[in-house]
Amino acid sequence: MKKIKVAVLDDYQNVAHHFANWETLSDKIELKVFNEYIGDDPYLSEKLFDYDVLCLMRERTPLPEELINKLPNIKLVITSGMWNASIDANALKKRNIIYCGTDTKIHSTAELAWVLIMNSWRGLQTEIENMKNGKWQTTVGKSLKGNTLGIFGLGKQGKQVANFAKAFGMNVIAWSHNLNEEECKKMSVKYVKSSDLFKMSDILTIHTRLSDRTRGYIDKDKLRLMKKNSIIINTSRGPIIKEQDLVKALNDGTISFAALDVYDQEPLPKDHTLRRTKNLILTPHIGYVSEEVYEKFFTGYFKAIEAYLRGNPVNKIN
Repeated sequence: MKKIKVAVLDDYQNVAHHFANWETLSDKIELKVFNEYIGDDPYLSEKLFDYDVLCLMRERTPLPEELINKLPNIKLVITSGMWNASIDANALKKRNIIYCGTDTKIHSTAELAWVLIMNSWRGLQTEIENMKNGKWQTTVGKSLKGNTLGIFGLGKQGKQVANFAKAFGMNVIAWSHNLNEEECKKMSVKYVKSSDLFKMSDILTIHTRLSDRTRGYIDKDKLRLMKKNSIIINTSRGPIIKEQDLVKALNDGTISFAALDVYDQEPLPKDHTLRRTKNLILTPHIGYVSEEVYEKFFTGYFKAIEAYLRGNPVNKIN
């Protein structure tokens, strides 16, 4: 039996072999793991030309129709999780390419959002750096209790963050395009209109999906509605905030602070202006990067390939 060629893309931490026992399929597959980002490689179609199976990590390397049509050998695409906006599912369907997903866990992104909230509001980053630089107590932190957390999107992630906030004695408000008052009441969260979400929030955290309606929704006009001492946290998708509007708002004091885990361009270029913007914490899209989540993802790739080889694909998306 001829081995099928499998590519695991964007394994930045080089952990594919740690989380799945690929050796048990060594007589059936020829595995190549890409540890560097190759999504912007002009010769990407040539690099992936020979592969039968592609395993994609979240939305790191996109798989648009143009690329799909340059890959004649591809028979199976597996994404981590059960949803990936950067994969053209319709193009896969046209080509009768099987498209599968994996199990996942959702708690780690909400936890990171809360870490960034705590760090930003309390001024921890400054004091951590101060201690390494020989300084002592240069900032005055603020307490969360009694302040207002605004949540843009009260889905699974937003609900977890709402519960964290209530445990810290915060007032919690929420809004999104599809949200209604009844849904908020179930969570003991106050439903507000869009403008009030920005006006009332001491801390605004984003937990909505990127869509035509949310792309660029938070712009200079929305940021000007916010309090000068407010902060904004984004662990959802970068393009929900207009990047240059946020940079200007931070530099001119329209808002006091921000923390980002997601960006318009990923990986974030080394010379990107965000790396030089003041009053800003940056993390490298690690909301979903945890041992528990990766175990689900890489084991999911493995199980999907096993099932495909048996002729009975699992977790089919198309």
